[in-house]
Amino acid sequence: MKINLNFTTKGKIAIQNFTNEELVEIFNRYSNTLTKKYMVDITIPGEMNENIIVDGKVKVVIANVNCDIDIFFRELGRDLKVPLKKRLTGITLDHVFKAEMV
Repeated sequence: MKINLNFTTKGKIAIQNFTNEELVEIFNRYSNTLTKKYMVDITIPGEMNENIIVDGKVKVVIANVNCDIDIFFRELGRDLKVPLKKRLTGITLDHVFKAEMV
């Protein structure tokens, strides 16, 4: 199943402080950590995410979902705030993205 993680307005501002490769690495690292807690296979294909900052979204593919996927993405968004906030000044970051099934 394909999912678009559409960045919020503040999320778009936050990701501009990163390169595309850094964003893919951050999403991979934090999603892989969460898969130890939640039963879901998630991949962030590099070829689908070549221009995250311009597109304003990260495209992921999930399979073998045996958990509440809404809770998974909510927790992923909460975890991703940590590295994004480190390079962001003057703006509070409430929500990073909203998940949309494609």
